[in-house]
Amino acid sequence: MAMEQMTEILKVLRGPHLAEKVVFVDGLFGCGKTMLSPIVAALDRVELLTYSYEVEYVCALYHLGKIERDAAETMIKMLTDLKLYNTMMGREVNFRWGDLSSVFSDARPWRYFARLFQKGDRAVPERIAREKPILHLTSHHLLGFSEPIFAGLKDRVVFIELVRHPLYMIKQNLLNMENLICRDVRDVTIYFAYRDQELPYYVRGWEEQFLAANPMEKAIYYIQAMSKFTDDKRRMFKDRLGASIVTIPFEGFVTDPWPYLGQIEKALGTKVTRTTRRMMKKQRVPRRMYSAGIGLKIYKRCGWEPPKSAGEEQEFESRRQFAAERSSAAAMQALDRLCADYEEKYLRKKGAE
Repeated sequence: MAMEQMTEILKVLRGPHLAEKVVFVDGLFGCGKTMLSPIVAALDRVELLTYSYEVEYVCALYHLGKIERDAAETMIKMLTDLKLYNTMMGREVNFRWGDLSSVFSDARPWRYFARLFQKGDRAVPERIAREKPILHLTSHHLLGFSEPIFAGLKDRVVFIELVRHPLYMIKQNLLNMENLICRDVRDVTIYFAYRDQELPYYVRGWEEQFLAANPMEKAIYYIQAMSKFTDDKRRMFKDRLGASIVTIPFEGFVTDPWPYLGQIEKALGTKVTRTTRRMMKKQRVPRRMYSAGIGLKIYKRCGWEPPKSAGEEQEFESRRQFAAERSSAAAMQALDRLCADYEEKYLRKKGAE
């Protein structure tokens, strides 16, 4: 049989699975995922936050048309099962002191030390069936690219999407555009070739705008493009694939978290515990002001600063002025529209979507 015929006929698949429930905590750069993920990890049966860049790569390649649908779905099934298997056996678990994804940052670090001495291999599937752990992955603007995740995992996957006011994301995205994107070997994003340039996969469709912009304008246009793309895909995934997606505004969660936690409990089939409440206190949730977070070094490196004023309006104005000093009038018009749309959609109503 010719190779072309074999390629047309052959379909890859994975039948059985280990991970009965997978939760992604997702959002744009700077949305506050590392505030929410530790709280989610402190819910009953939820594992510590981990990053699965491999899943992001599969979705990026599928978006660019470089991998077939059945291959993408199968890879995601395998990667999530393998991630849970290794986590339950103490393999590939982060024990680096100070990392946000470290065992030492988790609400129940002792369980990962205990697993180092438990039976592994064939005993792991039995322990998974008995304990019913929820695999917990933190991802970067993945929701819009997640068609193979929803198609492959179906009702086993829940996306918790964290959204945030654009003015509170602008500094981190500026720093990314100045120091990381297209500049740093540590940026292990999927890139594609465009007119002798290497561009990140999520720029597909607005390449010329990206190339013509300065770093602040790139940050604004990134938020604009990804917000629109994610909004469109979110509706489609819910309508066509029955996707389970809980969209949570950062501002609502940090000031009044309980309605949103109720949504998460229901979606995951879990519950808030005393451990959850302790982690919320550590994350300063609830808090009086949106920006009254934790002064960790990594947050400061990503542009976080403690509030300079006593009111939210002054904080918004300070951040807008910061952007205006570094951006064109056209980009600022785009930013102002983003802010107005966000405020209308998320700051004038309560509850998760």
